[in-house]
Amino acid sequence: MATTSAVHTQQNHFTNTILHGDCIEIMRQMPAESVDFVLTDPPYLVNYCDRTGRTLQNDCDADWLKPAMAEAYRVLKQDRLMVCFYGWPRADDFLDAWRSAGFRPVGHFVFRKSYTSSVKFMKCQHEQAYLLAKGRPPLPKDPLPDVQRLIYTGNALHPTQKAVMSLVPLVRAFTLPGDVVLDPLCCP
Repeated sequence: MATTSAVHTQQNHFTNTILHGDCIEIMRQMPAESVDFVLTDPPYLVNYCDRTGRTLQNDCDADWLKPAMAEAYRVLKQDRLMVCFYGWPRADDFLDAWRSAGFRPVGHFVFRKSYTSSVKFMKCQHEQAYLLAKGRPPLPKDPLPDVQRLIYTGNALHPTQKAVMSLVPLVRAFTLPGDVVLDPLCCP
């Protein structure tokens, strides 16, 4: 199962709290439709290993993917959005999990990097995420460009660490002040 840190809702007295554990079990404790926005960067299911040999937990086994996406859908309020990063070699698995849960793809982001994360047939200089809808969310007042900048963190805390400043535009575009944001698959 996927290991997670999660922010819970006020009903459970977990607002602004990070919990470490099985994301599926933690989300099952959350009330249905208690989250305003989900933003997550799960393992990409590609058996990733960085230059220093660090790997990601649950990056080889997709058993957690459908149950985790089903729980994310359950806790997300109606007519709201989720942004979920994914690994392009396993795009079909992610799309199947999202659709099985009830999500509808409504957009796609490319995050361009100023560095190369790997070199094989080509230099890998971007990451990607789908914008997924539950119901019919209202359009944002100021739509974001579908190409965003991914600020390099140096990956000191995590082999695929994302800079908070790269994610802030997503939160601002798809939430209102006071909304509850959940990252059910962040890494410790």
